[in-house]
Amino acid sequence: MCEMCRRNSIQSFEPSRRSLLAAAASTMGLLLANAAGAKEIKPPPKPQNVLTPAASLERLLKGNARYVEGVSLRHDFRHEREALAGGQNPYAAVLSCADSRIAPEYAFDSGRGDLFVCRVAGNFANTETIASMEYAVAVLGTPLIVVLGHDSCGAVSAAIKSLKDGTTLPGRMPSLVSGVAPAVNAVSQQGGDTLGNAIRQNVIDNVTRLNSATPILSAAVEQGKLKVAGGIYRLGDGRVDMVA
Repeated sequence: MCEMCRRNSIQSFEPSRRSLLAAAASTMGLLLANAAGAKEIKPPPKPQNVLTPAASLERLLKGNARYVEGVSLRHDFRHEREALAGGQNPYAAVLSCADSRIAPEYAFDSGRGDLFVCRVAGNFANTETIASMEYAVAVLGTPLIVVLGHDSCGAVSAAIKSLKDGTTLPGRMPSLVSGVAPAVNAVSQQGGDTLGNAIRQNVIDNVTRLNSATPILSAAVEQGKLKVAGGIYRLGDGRVDMVA
């Protein structure tokens, strides 16, 4: 083959190779776009959990009413495992006391994947619990947070005694006193049931704290995507009384 023929052959091949590469790139782009689109439209693990803040609170309280009446639903935990293996979309988050008598999942008659629960003695919002709630709201799309106190709270009672007597609890327990001290100090001069008043005030204080937690929670509240509420669990009958 002469040199000119060889050059003409190469030139005729190059456009074809470029066309193949372009077609391959286009195909890959379409595949990636389709994959991204599929990810975007993937249904949530529990479609029934996609609710407004108001509807979430209503569902939570209906669950508590069933629990109080002793007519809790029979939850299909076996089939829920498969749905939840790849993700979660809880309809409510609960900041609860760590008291063994308090179980939000039972108290609100909920199934797996329904509640995102953080528990600490005294149910107060510290850095870690606020960060956890931010994750629930910003990543999981949870529309409701409930701060759940309870009557006869040992953590609040211990804080009242420690502050009154000027004593220091052993180990790292003073951090629990610090967590609920603002509520105890706020009601110390009210008289009456100091423990009950402090428990209620502690719920109110932490609802306020979560409502105003910047930048994530406060923005979600302002946009109407999140509601933060408070309640007190009654040990005697399991009823949750909402705190205004």
